[in-house]
Amino acid sequence: MPDPISKRGYQVFVALPPSYAAQPQRRYPVLYATDADYAFPIIRQLARRLNVEGPQVEEFILIGLSYGKGENGGVSRQRDYTPTPNGPSTASPNAVHGQAQAYQQYLRDQVKPFVNAQYRADPAKAIFLGHSYGALLGTQILFTEPGLFSSYILGSPSLWYDKRHALKLEASYAKKNQDLNAKVYLYVGEYEALRKGDRRYNQTVDMVADNRALEAALQSRKYPSLTLKSAVLNDEDHLTVAPRGFMQAMKYLLPAR
Repeated sequence: MPDPISKRGYQVFVALPPSYAAQPQRRYPVLYATDADYAFPIIRQLARRLNVEGPQVEEFILIGLSYGKGENGGVSRQRDYTPTPNGPSTASPNAVHGQAQAYQQYLRDQVKPFVNAQYRADPAKAIFLGHSYGALLGTQILFTEPGLFSSYILGSPSLWYDKRHALKLEASYAKKNQDLNAKVYLYVGEYEALRKGDRRYNQTVDMVADNRALEAALQSRKYPSLTLKSAVLNDEDHLTVAPRGFMQAMKYLLPAR
């Protein structure tokens, strides 16, 4: 699906729920997952697995948001999922960061209208899912255009990025708004805490502390329309936590009716 502004083409993957053909009048929630190369097949199979012995999660349309065609995934995600040009010092000197606002516009103006026109989507139930940089993109959307999605799954968000820029976005939103109408599921792995010398844990940034800071900030606002759940998942690190976080988030945000 081309972006008319950047002229890049992005692949968008679609998985329809099992009952889609048999129930032509039914509309479905839509879950938009970034980093589709791994997230799309994992979520698709988890959703099937959860309902094997009876419905645990509501059926939904799954949309996988992949990278620019012909691009390395790292190139796409560090450009499209980050909010400022100030990438980490470990990044390649030629790396491009900070075009998340443009990608957010692409989601708003191209992807969502296409999905809503092409499939029987319930426009009131659009769920964003991102992990790591994908969740960083989600925090930007949540605090700049929260109505773009009704719910947000923010897994191990890279809140450390550019001196915790995302937390500044949260504070800026709070100054201008009295409410935040969204359901948010935050998760992070136990071993994403900072504990130097213990190789099970992060050695440079404390993502558990950052997640708790975001949770505390949101709770302190007392937004009447915000539903928030935050979890530190035991015995998981930044790579292993994603499938478990996806599953817990689906059970929380899409419980079977």
